[in-house]
Amino acid sequence: MPLVSGKVLFEKANEYNFAIGAFNFNNMEFLKAILDAAEEEQAPVFIQTTESAIKYAGIEYLAGMVHAVKDKYSIPFALHLDHGKHVETILLAIRHGYTSVMIDYSDKSYEENLKVTKYVVSICAALGISVEAELGKLVSVEDEVVSREEVLVDPEQAKEFVDRTGIDALAPAIGTAHGAFKFKGEPKLDFERLKKVKELTGIALVLHGASGVYEEYVEKINKYGGDIKGAKGVPDEELKKAVELGINKVNTDTDLRLAFISKLRELMALEKKVIDPRKFLKPAMEEVKNIVKKRIRLYGSQGKAELFRV
Repeated sequence: MPLVSGKVLFEKANEYNFAIGAFNFNNMEFLKAILDAAEEEQAPVFIQTTESAIKYAGIEYLAGMVHAVKDKYSIPFALHLDHGKHVETILLAIRHGYTSVMIDYSDKSYEENLKVTKYVVSICAALGISVEAELGKLVSVEDEVVSREEVLVDPEQAKEFVDRTGIDALAPAIGTAHGAFKFKGEPKLDFERLKKVKELTGIALVLHGASGVYEEYVEKINKYGGDIKGAKGVPDEELKKAVELGINKVNTDTDLRLAFISKLRELMALEKKVIDPRKFLKPAMEEVKNIVKKRIRLYGSQGKAELFRV
């Protein structure tokens, strides 16, 4: 199946009430691991890059790899720009064959966010490219430094935003955070808020900052010389509940990095005579593949590629 528009993925996931994994990649190893895992699970998937990934590798390399292998796979997948902070980057992604973009002006005023998002939609709609946007701020709100109302999405405002912009998907802030050190205590996702946003908008919803930060990877990294003590993520049970309440795309980046680095640190510590990087990179790539498959099953998207062939 060819590379498809994110619109196709969002519509099916919303219609059949499941979530599609959106996995970040910066290089060939991560890209291959993600697509191979999705193929084996027969799951639709978003493969995505951030602006920092583009700065690191170059969009010609990232998009070029995707387009070079797109006909190798039978599953539907979209090439997505994650957290596009600049309209110029959106236009660059479009020119290089991205089929889905996120315009993230959530750190700006509501009116500016609305205005720029609407402009991006006006460009992408005619090209069949999906647009994701965000409302609220992805920061931990467990402590009392900030109130939940200051950073979490307003459901009524979300409805207005969706109606006025025409976006294909919305990432509502409900209490998740980016990175391995998401929470000081237990996560407090606002499920009632999520439920209300879904009821009012009816649109595909996206969960950012949703990595599990699994203890097995954290322990192995620390064992072999790393120092990421205290890292925590979103428990699987919480994520499952979020999907049940209307999340249709789940972003995962940190878990892939932890899986890769944990295996890399282990091998480099134990195989001291090895100088062939492939001896390290291939097992690390397999570890990424394993975590992608685990997350796909958690989202309920395994076997769902069949829905797109009807």
